[in-house]
Parts: sequence; structure tokens; C-alpha cells
Amino acid sequence: MSTETNQTPSTTPSEAPASAAPANNGPSGGYRGSGGNRGQGGNRGQGGNRGSRGGNRGRREEEKPDDGIFEKVVFINRCAKVVKGGRRFSFSALVVVGDRAGKIGVGYGKANEVPESIRKGSEGARRNLEPIKLKGDTIPHEVLGEADGGKVLLRPATTGTGIIAGGGVRAVLEAAGVHNVLTKSLGSNNANAVVNATLDGLRKLKTFEDYKALRS
Repeated sequence: MSTETNQTPSTTPSEAPASAAPANNGPSGGYRGSGGNRGQGGNRGQGGNRGSRGGNRGRREEEKPDDGIFEKVVFINRCAKVVKGGRRFSFSALVVVGDRAGKIGVGYGKANEVPESIRKGSEGARRNLEPIKLKGDTIPHEVLGEADGGKVLLRPATTGTGIIAGGGVRAVLEAAGVHNVLTKSLGSNNANAVVNATLDGLRKLKTFEDYKALRS
């Protein structure tokens, strides 16, 4: 009596179907290609939006109400104090304000931050606005202003000359509304001394009516 045994023929690796997926035993070139997703890191370029944030700050400054007062920061000084933990910085700002029509003020503010020192200086200058005598777009006569070690000579000039000055002297004259003048600094170059000397010279100015009243 014959017995039949069903034996499944074994398949060798060479007889494996061609459609079978290759074993993922090692790094395949296809997977490296998928690494192209890294190129999407270009989205970082959208960080340009940060610039738009900075632009908003400038817009806010432009949108501030204009009260007609000219303001200029002449000098900012930084002072460092050495303490146990390191250095501690403080700032002082010299600010000039004016209405460009015969009123001028100078303020000096101190704080631990630059914006705060400028704000204090501006507020002090606005509180100290004082009138000066002008003759049209220039000054009535020649004058020498002195303060501390600073000496500033001011001379009237014809229309079209402009403000022949620089630094603190120019800032004070622009805020006061002077458009044509000749100046010369003869003393210290310290910003406080120059500004106060210029202000002292403007205080000494007198018009023809003032001299006429004194003679009478």
C-alpha cells in the first residue's frame, strides 16, 4: 500500500518573487532623498516679520501728538559705578526744547535707562521755557555768552546765511527760531558749558525798544 506525502517545495532566495520589497537592512538612497524636507527650513526666512515689528515702533512715534515744540538731545553721558556684583550704569541726558518762535528751554535728566533720562530732561526743559528777543530771523546785535568754562560769540547775519554753528550751539539756536547767525566757541568744549553759554548770550539780547525804554 503506497502512502502519499504532501511536501511543500522549499523556495530558495534565488526563487523569491521579483515584486517583493527589499529588506530595509541598511540606509537606502530613497530615504536620503526624503531628507529634502530639511530644505523646508527655508521657512526661517519668514522671520522677516520681525522687521515689521520694529517698523511698528517707528509708526507709534510718528503718531504721537505734535504740540509744536522742537526737541533735540544734545548729549548723553554714561556713568559706571563699580559695586560688589559688578558695574552699575546710569545715564544723563542734556535736552534742548523750544517753539522756534522765541522760547527756549534746557533740561538735564538722570536715570538708569537712556529713554527715562531723556524723558526727565525733556520735562525739565519744558518747565523752564523762557522768552528771548529776536529781530526777524536773526539776533538784534552781537553778544558774548559765558557759563562755567564755556564762551560763545553770537553775531547777526543777513538772510540766506543760515546757522553757522555746530553741536550744542546749533541745537539751541534752532530751538529758539534763529535762522541766520554767525557763531564762534571760544572756551570749553563741554556740552553743558557750551549750551548754557549760548543760552546766556540769548538772555542778554535786547531790542531797540528795550534800549529806548532804558534811556527814557
